[in-house]
Amino acid sequence: MKFRLIYPRWPKLTGQNEFHLPPHGPVVFAAALPEDVDVEFIDENLETICFDDPVDFVGISVMLTSQVKRGWQIADMYRQQSVKVIFGGIGAMLHARETQLHADSVFLGEAEGRMEQVFDDFKNCRLQSVYDFQEKRPPIESVGTARRDILNRDLYNYKGIQMPDLVHASRGCRFNCYPCAVAFLGGRQFRPRPIDKAVEEMAGINNNRMFIVDNSLAQDTQWEKDLFKEMIPLKKKWCSHPIEDNPQVLDLAAQAGAWYVYQAVFDTSDHIRDRIKRYHDHGIAVEGTILLGLDRHTEDGIKKLIDFLSEIELDLAEFTVLTPFPHTQAYDKLHKQKRIFSYNWDNYSADQVVYHPKNMSAAKLQALFHYAWETFYKDESQELKMFKLLHQAALQEKAAGVYRPRLRKLASRAFGRPIF
Repeated sequence: MKFRLIYPRWPKLTGQNEFHLPPHGPVVFAAALPEDVDVEFIDENLETICFDDPVDFVGISVMLTSQVKRGWQIADMYRQQSVKVIFGGIGAMLHARETQLHADSVFLGEAEGRMEQVFDDFKNCRLQSVYDFQEKRPPIESVGTARRDILNRDLYNYKGIQMPDLVHASRGCRFNCYPCAVAFLGGRQFRPRPIDKAVEEMAGINNNRMFIVDNSLAQDTQWEKDLFKEMIPLKKKWCSHPIEDNPQVLDLAAQAGAWYVYQAVFDTSDHIRDRIKRYHDHGIAVEGTILLGLDRHTEDGIKKLIDFLSEIELDLAEFTVLTPFPHTQAYDKLHKQKRIFSYNWDNYSADQVVYHPKNMSAAKLQALFHYAWETFYKDESQELKMFKLLHQAALQEKAAGVYRPRLRKLASRAFGRPIF
């Protein structure tokens, strides 16, 4: 049976360089498919869907709210041709009821151990409208190695340089942050994969660079230490979301190849200043993630925060505006207060203001968002800062004896300057 798995296109952040990472959800889902399923993957961000090509069954994997309407359009076109369509992924879970209007089936939850039933139902013409396993999560030990073989690897590069592969070592998150839906999607319980299985998958990735996409690695101190110890022999460079602010953990992370982290910068405190310094002291670069538009934010406060980013010498910064995604505390509060003025999911791209801020107009917050990108990168472009990160990684790879000369040539040609 021919199964076409589609990842709908979505817009990049305004101000962000155009690059595309290999998507993670679809390759993890593909690992759960029955062996007799012939899966073809299309990333619409980089490929064109040919609706005339014959296919038996279509799956649409949606990660972001800003993808859902495009996913619905794709589904509607296939269903007009009498092709059955099933939705899955984070975005489908956040917008389940609306998605049911455009789907023959919607899968909610984690896929491991469940796809045999779904495909058997499809073959026997009894496909259910909803498969709801959200509260019945499979054993974390059942998570297999992602099917990266379904990707067209030539597409995932930035100026000829292969982008990092995505991998996860855990699911769930014990935190419940105001703008985040992970508590709804994956539960408040931290669920680490067996370390040997996670590290085995990392070792098998044919790429010297990885992005560990866990919501936060700072969940369990001993688990972090054990994971990083096992990763040291891999000699891979990797980035991740926050690592615990603990000297022993940071030291092991650096030994294990931590290249840079995405770290939220939410105020101008000494705590944040010291947090960034400790990363840098361990040779770990920092891309600050800065969320603008919280109720405590004023125009002057946002401008001071942007100035602060230069003081603490962030290597990169990514600015977003608060976006009230469904099933978050932010959505519940702003919806109840009738402060959300747009429910057009295309606008929920984290760079468009869709609610009334507390201390300024929506137009002013939108202007401050653009001001933030322009101000932070006014002296050094985002491209130059990215080059410096590549340069740092190349130096570390050379010191570890895993540096590839071809990468040096590609990077030098792409950025117009030598890596060394």
